[in-house]
Amino acid sequence: MTPIVISFDLDGTLVDTAGEIAEAANLALADFGVEAQPLPLIARFIGAGTRTMMLRTLAHVLLERPHLADAMHPDRVLERLEHHYAITAGTRGRPYPGCEDTLRELRQRGVRLACLTNKEERFALRVLGATGLRAYFDIVVGGDTLPVKKPDRATVFHVLGALGGERDRAAHVGDSRTDVETARNAGIAAWAVPYGYNGGEPIARCGPHRIFETLPEVAAHVRGGCFAAVA
Repeated sequence: MTPIVISFDLDGTLVDTAGEIAEAANLALADFGVEAQPLPLIARFIGAGTRTMMLRTLAHVLLERPHLADAMHPDRVLERLEHHYAITAGTRGRPYPGCEDTLRELRQRGVRLACLTNKEERFALRVLGATGLRAYFDIVVGGDTLPVKKPDRATVFHVLGALGGERDRAAHVGDSRTDVETARNAGIAAWAVPYGYNGGEPIARCGPHRIFETLPEVAAHVRGGCFAAVA
């Protein structure tokens, strides 16, 4: 029987990483004499990869202080971010309640699991390793693993091809419009959680097929036979 394949977003879905991301971003800004930006502001920019988060944060800073534009060239700021996040990645992130139990049960039921994130692959692996979650995933696809990233449907097709899955027995779980669009673009089930990082937009407005209040509800949904029977 074709296996069930479920891919999970990382930041804001499996692990609360906003603190360590914001720490790296603020350290990068401090290298240019800019004061720390508030966590809620930086969290609003998470979702399209660490570099995009930094560019969005930088744009916000330069809107208020355009005179800094010459000194804060994007390439230089991104270079400092890379330096700092290589140190902070995996240091403060915490899995959301029930995360590991959910992944364990799904694996025990024969579900093939992927982590499909726009975070750069090396940083995603650091976070998954530090939180003890790496072993649950058959494949990790980061924002720089392929020539494209979410919401491009090719990211899902890559996962299905690697894990031997079919679209009618697959789902993607995430916390943002990007995740919902990724699943819908690929023709698989779009599942979502209401917490995490979605730029302040309620996830219901993004049109997921189903919203789960907690991660254990995902395992319960599969246990209840949302697809065909699981081994």
